[in-house]
Amino acid sequence: MRIGIAGITGRLGALCAEEVVASRLDLAGGLSRKADPARHIVTDPATLADRCDVVIDVSSPEATCTHAEAFAKAGCAWVIGTTGFDAAQEAAITQAAQTIPVLKAANFAPGLTLLLDLARQLGAKLPADEYDAEILETHHRQKRDAPSGTALAIGERFAEGRNVALANVTEIDRSGLRGEGAIGFASLRAGQIVGEHSLILTSGTEQITLSHRAFDRRVFAQGAVKAARWLAGKPAGLYTMTEIFEA
Repeated sequence: MRIGIAGITGRLGALCAEEVVASRLDLAGGLSRKADPARHIVTDPATLADRCDVVIDVSSPEATCTHAEAFAKAGCAWVIGTTGFDAAQEAAITQAAQTIPVLKAANFAPGLTLLLDLARQLGAKLPADEYDAEILETHHRQKRDAPSGTALAIGERFAEGRNVALANVTEIDRSGLRGEGAIGFASLRAGQIVGEHSLILTSGTEQITLSHRAFDRRVFAQGAVKAARWLAGKPAGLYTMTEIFEA
């Protein structure tokens, strides 16, 4: 299997490349803003796509959006680990998924993937008029988007369990009292923290906390390569990490 890495010169991209090699798969090259022929790194997404069966994309929201057409035209599977997309960028990904298999994940860690399902179950079982929901996430000081894509994914699954649209109950820049049935988000940025996420549910008599802490970014690289192996050969469509664990 030939795997390419979009964003190969970034921290996670470099780890994904190492994991591809460690898994005895074929590292077909990478995509970056600066070419490096000796390492098979190119600047044109179409050139990389023509070499690959699957591309793992851990670049940036702006770059990922520009890759959609090239990857779809080449017919290579696309694993996306970038977050922070706007509506137009999400639409480009959805359009590509009509032609090629696309797996989009806010987080590749196995434990976090399973936590998402638990969040949905708790949302379905614990009523909004009794349990307040807050999501706390902490990351390194260089992270741009807040709340993190993973925090929003937790919120989406919890809101799904409550049968509400997350956009209608989200509280981020809070001032004053919390809204009835709100799902609150808080973000901390400090040092080089890899990633910590907690879903905190509090009633008048108890508190439940679901937490996940990543100690090493390799957990994301390992999950991304696992996703690439699983996605190769799948029909066109939009997939998630949850489906890997259901297989």
